[in-house]
Amino acid sequence: MSDKPRILQALRLLPWLEAQLAQDYEVVHLPAEPQARQQFLKEQGADFGLLVTSAAHGIGNDVLEALPKLRMISSFGVGLDKFDLGYIGQRGMALGYTPGVLNDCVADLAFGLMLDIGRRLSQADRYVRAGQWGAPGAPAFPLGFKVSGARLGIVGLGRIGSTIARRASGFDMDVRYHSRKPVADQPWTYEPSLHELARWSDFLVVITSGGAGTHHLIDQSVLDALGSQSFLINVSRGSVVHEAALLSALQDKRIGGAALDVFEREPHVPSDFYSLDNVVMVPHIASATVQTRQAMAQRVLDNLRAHQQGLPLPSSAFAV
Repeated sequence: MSDKPRILQALRLLPWLEAQLAQDYEVVHLPAEPQARQQFLKEQGADFGLLVTSAAHGIGNDVLEALPKLRMISSFGVGLDKFDLGYIGQRGMALGYTPGVLNDCVADLAFGLMLDIGRRLSQADRYVRAGQWGAPGAPAFPLGFKVSGARLGIVGLGRIGSTIARRASGFDMDVRYHSRKPVADQPWTYEPSLHELARWSDFLVVITSGGAGTHHLIDQSVLDALGSQSFLINVSRGSVVHEAALLSALQDKRIGGAALDVFEREPHVPSDFYSLDNVVMVPHIASATVQTRQAMAQRVLDNLRAHQQGLPLPSSAFAV
């Protein structure tokens, strides 16, 4: 019998993180198959005070109810929409997550997507690979949209939104933002109306949190306000954008284009997107660099260790 504390792991994680967890804990994997999971929780659920999961996976209340001695959850990722914070707080459990360390990489990807959809980089790559450049009878490649000096609207001025706004200074962009209320001590113009922000913007970057309060925040009316010459970039959560309305707007060219890191039902992407040249899609890779993922993994460990030592968590969901 190991003298290490037992920890329940809800899904597979980075190999480096799993190796570090195995050094300090007796790691037990939660079965994926529903019937096996139910039986496992019935027999062993009372054995665990610690659980590790991810922001993309979260953990359901049905599992938490079967873990009566659970005192701490450490989540790999920044999103909190897959957790019932009210229930977790009511139970008196700690919830650690990994904000801050991924700000730069998400902001970098936002600008990568902005440049891609504005300057048609992916489309240009397909044009060259298809042998159309200089080919007899091939259509001329269409003009792009200048990013430098453009108007950048940001939906959600939290840690990452502020980092994106600072990046924009290097492109001499005019920046405005929309959030539930103005953010103190920030130099950028607050726009209380999301529709007015969309109407003003050349590029509208969505980086607000997910969850019920922002579900389908970017709907047909916002897309119509954005208009046929402007672009949507989503690096937040797929649920924030009404995917069917976006697809329709792209098909009808009622917006200039979209660049998407996230989708409503990942990893499912509606196949109707595939044939469109006015959309760029990547597989939820905003934080996917070696450096950032290792920093996120380290924060998972740091949160766990702080809890065990009776110290405040470096990154607590209840301190946001």
